[in-house]
Amino acid sequence: MWMFSQSMVAAEADTLVLNLQDAIRLAQQQSPSAQRARNTFLSAYWHYRYYRANYLPSVTLSSSPYINKEMNKITQSDGTAMFIQQDQFGADLTLKVNQNISWTGGSFFLKSSLNRLDEFQNKTTAYSSQPLVMGYEQSLFGYNSLKWDKRIEPIRYREAKKQYAEALEIISATTCNHFFSLTSAQTELDMARQNFASADTLYSMALGRYKIGTITENEMLQLEINRLNEETNVMDAEVNLKEVLQSVRSFLGLEQEVELRLNIPDSVPQFEVPLAPAIELAMQHSPDPEYYRRIIKESESNLSYAKANAGLKADLYVQFGLSQTGRDISSSYSNLMHQEYASISLSLPILDWGRGRGQVKVAKSQLALTHTQAEQGMNDFSQNVQKLVLQFNMQARKVHIASLTDRRAAQRHSVAKRLYVMGRSSILDLNAAVNEKNAAKRNFINTLRTYWSLYYTLRSMTAYDFERNIALTEELPVN
Repeated sequence: MWMFSQSMVAAEADTLVLNLQDAIRLAQQQSPSAQRARNTFLSAYWHYRYYRANYLPSVTLSSSPYINKEMNKITQSDGTAMFIQQDQFGADLTLKVNQNISWTGGSFFLKSSLNRLDEFQNKTTAYSSQPLVMGYEQSLFGYNSLKWDKRIEPIRYREAKKQYAEALEIISATTCNHFFSLTSAQTELDMARQNFASADTLYSMALGRYKIGTITENEMLQLEINRLNEETNVMDAEVNLKEVLQSVRSFLGLEQEVELRLNIPDSVPQFEVPLAPAIELAMQHSPDPEYYRRIIKESESNLSYAKANAGLKADLYVQFGLSQTGRDISSSYSNLMHQEYASISLSLPILDWGRGRGQVKVAKSQLALTHTQAEQGMNDFSQNVQKLVLQFNMQARKVHIASLTDRRAAQRHSVAKRLYVMGRSSILDLNAAVNEKNAAKRNFINTLRTYWSLYYTLRSMTAYDFERNIALTEELPVN
């Protein structure tokens, strides 16, 4: 269970006050995106467990009892066939231990079995036992799936772990976008209400000044238009805030009745990301390099499969052990007899109209294409990391400039309003100051949004916290 900071408190019974970090922790805990990421990783984890089990011994106990009471065609000792009524009961029990051999692609087995056959017409019972049988089977020139799985599946699992860690940071970046979308919507409503209150005050003052003739009718009408426009802006901002709230609640997995109020960060950490270490960390921790390694191995596996199917095929099967039959169980285990069995089956395509050769050519072309895609993909990945680092290192300065511009624009608006009330400036100057104040506030929020989105996107690609200089170690949801 996540422990939220004290800034996340209930302002009212159904209102949550969140800062950015609280929203990120909430999203990583319970958002639908986080649940999808966890379930995707768990699926990959159990797939990996299934792959590992193929290289461990398996023990199987099997039985196939049956009742046979029908007319069957039976071949006699002299070669003739007769339809004979059969009334039988058969049962067997087999214990088998199997071990796959990855470097050959075959499997070694041990088994022990006991069979019983009851003939109800003759009232006889017979047993057949195989106390111990050892055997080995494999395809001599075929495709060795065990070998290729051993090369591919560990890469796939590492990719899945890195994808999960990346997904959590991408959720953080997405949370930043939702957080600042809601921040923008709440700020727009606050600005609209402030602007309406100011416009209403100026309009009320202007009514008195107009009656005594100190302002013109044109200026009076302009102030009334400003008041009406600001009233419309308040209504539009209220509607937009409700829509954004619904979207944010849905993303965070919150009830639709919960109201949210955000604490906006007014500053950002002051540090720079070194380019060379960032690229090195991205190569180590991003799932992209693992993805390209995997698709190359899969293409090589496909080529091996095509070659195996295009040439000579041979299947080897050998077994040897002990067996005996008898009228009872004890006799079926006495004076055991040796048994040996070996077989090899061959298949060589003589005329296939070039299908096998064509499959090999296609697989080779696909492998060459995959190598090209991987090389291009890694180049693009490296360039994206470089671009992201450069953008991030400049963004903190942009936040500082936007913050200073916001404060100065607010000061200028106060001065312009005071000068207008004193009659020392025009309505045009006041409107320009209002627009600059609003634009500066919007720009400050957008630069904050960009900074934190870049910050968490960079963390997702490198799995490293450059602010604290520590690697991100995310506990994976596997017992």
